[in-house]
Amino acid sequence: MLDLITLASHVAATTAPSLGGPAEIWAAIVKDFSNITSPSAFSAFLQVLMIDIVLAGDNAIVVGALAAGLPADQRKKVIAIGVIAALVLRIVFALMVTWLLGIVGLIFAGGVLLLWVAWRMYRDIAVDHATDSPGSPEIEGDEDSGIKPAKSFVGAAWAVALADVSMSLDNVLAVAGAAKDHPGILIVGLIFAVALMGVAANIIAKYIERYKWIAWIGLAVIVYVAIKMIYDGWVDPQLGLGKFVAPLIGG
Repeated sequence: MLDLITLASHVAATTAPSLGGPAEIWAAIVKDFSNITSPSAFSAFLQVLMIDIVLAGDNAIVVGALAAGLPADQRKKVIAIGVIAALVLRIVFALMVTWLLGIVGLIFAGGVLLLWVAWRMYRDIAVDHATDSPGSPEIEGDEDSGIKPAKSFVGAAWAVALADVSMSLDNVLAVAGAAKDHPGILIVGLIFAVALMGVAANIIAKYIERYKWIAWIGLAVIVYVAIKMIYDGWVDPQLGLGKFVAPLIGG
């Protein structure tokens, strides 16, 4: 068992993809976007774009719903905390993405996590939760979230911080899963995720609430990426979980 753990640690340390320095990053972006008309690159780009849009809107809705029960001044502070925390966490996880992708089993675990995200999104889209939250006036579309507002400023801030950690990790892993074979698109997708959360999350939340088909398309993309990550995270010859679990099952 100790040998297995040592081997897994060695693989994680030696096979993590590297994005390199600024020159290598720029070269990867130019390479991928100069070939953006290829089916593989174009598909990855569309998946990343839809993931970023839907998850940014979802993040805003969750933050607004959690803060909805507070007085106006406290509510605005909690929403500001939520936006800033989401920005910082997305940047942190984006900077860690090559290390994250090198951890044995994390791609598989990320796929399972995304399936849970998809299930939660499905419930939000398909079920009317209009009586569960008054919603925050600052965020449009959070009235139907089904999330009960926190009862205190500290409780709301803590709940928002925890939600941001989960949703930021979801966002980065989903983008990485969709574009891991296209590092240039992966980098742009992570930058786009940060930008959307900072300047357009509330606008996106409003349109997702108004046009449900956007959410349905985003949900389909997330399910596809989740299943792909689970498959790749099991069969990958270097980082796949199956390579290490199979010997344990076999005896």
